[in-house]
Amino acid sequence: MRRTWKNPTTLIGALLVTVLVVLAVIAPLLWDEAATRFDPDSINAGSSAAHPLGTDALGRDLLARTLVATRLSLELAALATAIGASLGILLGVLPTVLPRRTGRFVVGVVDALVAFPSLLLAMFTAVIVGLGAQGAVLGIGVALAPTFARITHTLTASIAQADYIAAARMLRVPRLRVLTRHVLPNIAEPLILNLTQAMGGALLGLSAMSFLGLGVQPPSYDWGRLLFEAFGHVYVTPVVIVGPAVAVTLAGVGFTLLGDAFAKAASRTPQTAGTVTATKAEPATEAPEEDAVLEVRDLTVSFPGGVRPVRNLSLTVRAREIVGLLGESGSGKSMTAAAIGQLVPYPGQMTAARYRLCGTNVDTLNAHDRRKLLGSSLAMVFQDPTASLNPALRIGGQLAEVATVHSGATKAQAHERAVERLAQVRIREPQATADQHPHELSGGMRQRAVIAMGLMGTPQLIIADEPTTALDVTVQREVLRLLREVVDDSGAGALFISHDIAVVSELCDRVVVMYAGRVVEELSVHQLATEAAHPYTRALIGSLPDMSTDRTRPLDTIPGRQPAPAEVPSGCAFAQRCTLASDRCQVRPPLVELTPGHHAACWEAQ
Repeated sequence: MRRTWKNPTTLIGALLVTVLVVLAVIAPLLWDEAATRFDPDSINAGSSAAHPLGTDALGRDLLARTLVATRLSLELAALATAIGASLGILLGVLPTVLPRRTGRFVVGVVDALVAFPSLLLAMFTAVIVGLGAQGAVLGIGVALAPTFARITHTLTASIAQADYIAAARMLRVPRLRVLTRHVLPNIAEPLILNLTQAMGGALLGLSAMSFLGLGVQPPSYDWGRLLFEAFGHVYVTPVVIVGPAVAVTLAGVGFTLLGDAFAKAASRTPQTAGTVTATKAEPATEAPEEDAVLEVRDLTVSFPGGVRPVRNLSLTVRAREIVGLLGESGSGKSMTAAAIGQLVPYPGQMTAARYRLCGTNVDTLNAHDRRKLLGSSLAMVFQDPTASLNPALRIGGQLAEVATVHSGATKAQAHERAVERLAQVRIREPQATADQHPHELSGGMRQRAVIAMGLMGTPQLIIADEPTTALDVTVQREVLRLLREVVDDSGAGALFISHDIAVVSELCDRVVVMYAGRVVEELSVHQLATEAAHPYTRALIGSLPDMSTDRTRPLDTIPGRQPAPAEVPSGCAFAQRCTLASDRCQVRPPLVELTPGHHAACWEAQ
């Protein structure tokens, strides 16, 4: 905003708007008598010392009338803007709360209204309602509504997939509450700033309506009405049109410049995330594995068109164990986490031969029991805590919501637990932090708050999706140490997703390496540096320099790129980048056990 106010156009717009507001307040007090006094001797007079802008058909001073008309012009424009904003915001948010087909119909109506000329829409509405200020205000308000609706719908759609909204939907928070608590507070700023720009449009529109005889009627008058009355004498005494014309122009320019400046200052790109989708799987009858908090077998995530970012993945996480899920960007790590948390983006689907959480087959549960199990036994820590936390709500309230929804705690109990959990993740002033908004915390503090949110229940599985990527190395180490302490103290298991081998080596007990949506190797962290069997795993290790790396040689790299989910070949997906590839690699190698606890999917390693 400081840079915005240094912009000359912003200063000009602010100055013009300030002058108009001041005139609206003082002009009727100072010049109302001159504006209404009849002077038979000066009817339709031109410019003179007594009347710089001339007089009208009744001898009234046009300069005084122009100044006095400022109040009514601004009042009507403000009222029309308020009507347009209210109707537009309502239309813009309806697709969020209505069923999908009905919402699409509303969007289609809005698009059609936006394409319709706004002045014609205002005139049509005014003719139906009736001539006069009331009809003109309502007409301009209706004409402004489609623009507000389009803006509102765009802003709503831009944050509708944010993590905190996805979480609210997963908790089955009513749509209206999602709208009022999570959506509207986060789009309020750009909407409010857009009001300034809309005010300029309303002023011009109302002046046009009055100029056409559809707006303000005598004895009241605004700038448009003064233009209407002066137009008949413009060829005899042109000066009579100068006052209202200049006023309309300056007002429109002032509000437009100020609105443009505020809109640029408030522009931003919200983060997005996926929505919830149902899970389909075949019921599993085998006994749960001992100490396993998570068991998935043949997990597959598919999208229309044959796109499968995760393919037949099997994974086990045991209590007090941290399993690292390692791989390049696009290997399917985050989609695996989303599938486990039932957060696969629409229209994706998850299937699994077995999906057990804490020994319970998730897919045999009804919707209520599934939500209860996932909400209390599973905690997810995402890469960007800013996207996971609602910027419009306080930290304590967001943590407390978990306890009130899943544990039935009262607000006081939930707030007390939130403070305790913030203290548990080593936040020094937990009570003060609970009363702060996310933007008031540093990146490391926000990540600790997200971990604390996961601990509001009694999680048996913690999924951390690259939680240290955006943090500096000092804070990163603190978060990793905290995650290890939480796992050891609570007895939970953790799935740690990362592309950083150094971080995985420091934190995890076992490592699962993914490539092109499949597991290509699984081994203990102690075997990672020296006993990795798959060429892809060895290539990842080789690309990480250490203290003994020869600095005179270039860093090792993996040539080529990972295939997209829709381009994965039927054979070994890594063959095109592998120096050991042979004709056998045209057939996909199975994941086999090389030594106890060590599995690899490579023909050369078997």
